[in-house]
Order: sequence, then C-alpha cells, then structure tokens
Amino acid sequence: MCEYLVVGSGLFGSVFAYEAAKKGHKVTVIEKRDHVAGNIYTKEVEGIQVHEYGAHIFHTSMKNIWDYVNQFADFNNYVNTVIANYNGEIYSMPFNMYTFNKLWGVITPDEAKAKIEEQKKSIKIDGKPKNLEEQAISLVGPDVYQKLVKGYTEKQWGQSATDLPAFIIRRLPVRFTYDNNYFNDPYQGIPIGGYTQIIEKMLDNDLIDVQTNTDFFDHKDEYLKSDTKIIFTGMIDQFFDYELGELEYRSLRFETEVKDVDNYQGNAVVNYTDAKTPYTRVIEHKQFEFGKGNKNKTVITHEYPKAWHRGDEPYYPINNKRNKELYTRYVELAKEKATNVIFGGRLGQYRYYNMDQTIMAALQTVKKELGE
Repeated sequence: MCEYLVVGSGLFGSVFAYEAAKKGHKVTVIEKRDHVAGNIYTKEVEGIQVHEYGAHIFHTSMKNIWDYVNQFADFNNYVNTVIANYNGEIYSMPFNMYTFNKLWGVITPDEAKAKIEEQKKSIKIDGKPKNLEEQAISLVGPDVYQKLVKGYTEKQWGQSATDLPAFIIRRLPVRFTYDNNYFNDPYQGIPIGGYTQIIEKMLDNDLIDVQTNTDFFDHKDEYLKSDTKIIFTGMIDQFFDYELGELEYRSLRFETEVKDVDNYQGNAVVNYTDAKTPYTRVIEHKQFEFGKGNKNKTVITHEYPKAWHRGDEPYYPINNKRNKELYTRYVELAKEKATNVIFGGRLGQYRYYNMDQTIMAALQTVKKELGE
C-alpha cells in the first residue's frame, strides 16, 4: 500500500511526489488525462515544443526556486516580450516608452508622464477607483485604457470593465524606460526540450507509481476509506460535491494548427486587445525556442476565453468577495470532513499561482508534512 496518493501530476503534485520519494515514502500519482505534467504539458510537433494548454514562461525572483527547477532541465534565455495588436496597430507590452511613443510621439520619460497626467485630468474620477475601468484610467489615462486594456480584459473575464473589481489591475506595470521585458524577475526562460521532461524526471523513481487515465472521482470512496494520505490538487468544491455551492472560474479554448511557413507572426505571443476579435492572443510556439524546429513549418495557437461550466477545465479562479468567502468555508469544511487530505495547487487552494509560486507552495507543504 502506498503512503501517499497524489491526485494530479501537475507541478504541485509532482514536486510533492518527488520530495516524498526522496525521503523514502511510497507514492501513487493518479492523473485523469492521458499524460503527466498538467497544464504545463508540452509535446513535440514538427520539431517544435508546443504548449498544449497555453503559453508558460518560467520566471521567478527566487534564486532557490530557479536552482531547484534547473535540476530537471536546462533553460534558454527567452525573455517574454509581448506585443499587442489593436485593430492592426502594433504596440509594445507592458506599457513602456515604446508604447507611449507609438501612441503620442513622445520621446522622453518626462513627456510621457506629462501626457498621462494630462489624459488622467480629462476624466474625472470621484474618490477611490470603484472598478477596473476607473482604476486603469487613474493609472494610465483613457488612450492606453481604450486601446490596450478594455477589450482584452472584458474578453478575458467575460464582464464589463465597470463590473470588474479594481484590484485586478491595481498593479498594472507602467515603465518609463524603453524596456519591453514583460517580467521584472531576474530569472526567466523556457526549458530546452519542453516542460514535460521536468515532470517525467520528477516522477522517475521506483517508489512512485504513476497511473494516467485515472479519475479520482471514479473511486473516491475507496480512496478515502484507505489509510493513505491524499494530496489533492483538483477543485476543492468538486471534492465536496459542491456541497456549499460552486466556486467560479474562467476557462479557455485552444485552436492549434500547423502552418506551412517558417515564421507566422514574428513573436511568441501577440495579444489582441480590440473587442471584436474573439480570441485574446495568438501563440507561435517555435518563437519560445528562437525558431528551433522545421524551417518550413510553424505551430500557432489561438486562445479563446470562455465561461466555465462543470466538465470544463478551470484555468482562472475569480477572486471576488463572494468566491473568497466561499473558499474559506470550504477550507473549514475540509478541516472537519477531510482530515486525511491536503489540498494544494491553484485549484485545491483556489488561487492563481505562477509556476515558481506553485513549486514554493509544494515545497512548503513538504516541509510541513515531512519535515526538513
């Protein structure tokens, strides 16, 4: 009998399994999909590592996490430089001097700051921003908001910006330098050969039994009756059969195709910020590895946000007041009814984790459960 049952083979579950096995514990990892690695799964198509569930760029400010993940793969020096397409106009993201120069023709930081202040004064906001629209305008003014924030955000969340909470965009990056590196983190890159290998190496241990095409809920009662400790990385509300109600999520739909060209869009990620384009971004996977792969082919993915319904993959928790309160109630329910279960990862803990945060959270769980 295994000592730990890990439900889900994404980063959180796989890090826990790897660390537990290193300490001599037997672990069974079950995965409902036909492959490991969760949403960071990549597969090779035409010599190109395709990110099957959306673009994943590893970035962190934590050197210990960077060193940790580099045990399992060599990383290239890819830097995320997103561009935005607004009705055929191309802008640099995040908002920086290239963006402001394209919008207004300004050249110096002082000119850009003066223009933003002038714009902000043209829109009167009474008191503290009450919603996302007011928050964005108070930060960057109406020009940037209308072209680069409004349409994209409303597509992403399926709601009007005036109905979305201000905190979603409170930390909107605005740079008065000619720097279009999306992240401020000193460590970033893409694993050479893709992400799947990282998880496969974590799970390559005689003490770890991996079972794909295995749904926890098909044998839930049986698992819970055993003495095995469970690490559950699925949806916490689904675990309890939505007893207290459904938490809310946003989902995504991906359309991936091979194109008979070497270079389709000249960048790994292009955001479409207008309201009429139904997708939010187009990913060209070979650009993550600087054009590596078939020189006559490329692979692109259109990413469409969609409402989540039971049975869909939940990608983004909706962290409004109602959902935070409901999640807190599920945590209390878990303390009462699931004492042999540890809930982890973005679904088990109902929060949007970056990859480095997921690894950190898993290591903290290991420390709490198994010691140093």
